[in-house]
Amino acid sequence: MRLISSALAVVALYSTFAIGQQRGAQPPAAPGNPAVPAPPPAGPGQRGGGRGRGAVQVMTLTSSAWPDGGQIPAKYTQEGEDISPPLTWSGAPEGIASYVLVVHDTDAAIGSGIDDLLHWLVWNIPAAVSSFHEHAPSMSQLPDGTRQISATGPNYRGPGAPASGPAHHYVFELFALDTILDVPAVGASPSNTRAAVVAAMTGHIRAKASFVGLFKRH
Repeated sequence: MRLISSALAVVALYSTFAIGQQRGAQPPAAPGNPAVPAPPPAGPGQRGGGRGRGAVQVMTLTSSAWPDGGQIPAKYTQEGEDISPPLTWSGAPEGIASYVLVVHDTDAAIGSGIDDLLHWLVWNIPAAVSSFHEHAPSMSQLPDGTRQISATGPNYRGPGAPASGPAHHYVFELFALDTILDVPAVGASPSNTRAAVVAAMTGHIRAKASFVGLFKRH
């Protein structure tokens, strides 16, 4: 982990996150994923919601680097530059307080085999943010309050599936919340921090989007 030695360096790193795109219309449904518990069962005419505040909307999450379900370019993997890809999202409902981004390898079972490999967890992303530029900074907390971890530190960890066997599925899941999460970025293991974020999200999810990339080493 590289420490930021001056306020000027922090500002330079922070500029890699893009802020302030207008949200578009609600998109078609995107595929779900079990990384985060599903919201409570919905009542008649609803598709689920947090704390009785209505349906969980479907958002759009895309990257200019590859199409949904396509091959992740080596640049964004451990085989290349290992930098985070550009991401853009839209379609969140009004009243959002923050976003959470979870990037995980659903084909890499760890521990007891129930959990999977965490490649990036970013939370308390401000509601005004609707995109990330590529190459996010490596720091536990950004000046705007955004926090991040991965299995190996406070940074994006690129895909690294072995050449043997099929390509792994790397799922990018974005959640729009009606709250800010009181979960610190330091002081606990990545797995415990991830569990704390997931627990804190429960009942606060207002919208969700998913995006998938495939990768294995050559």
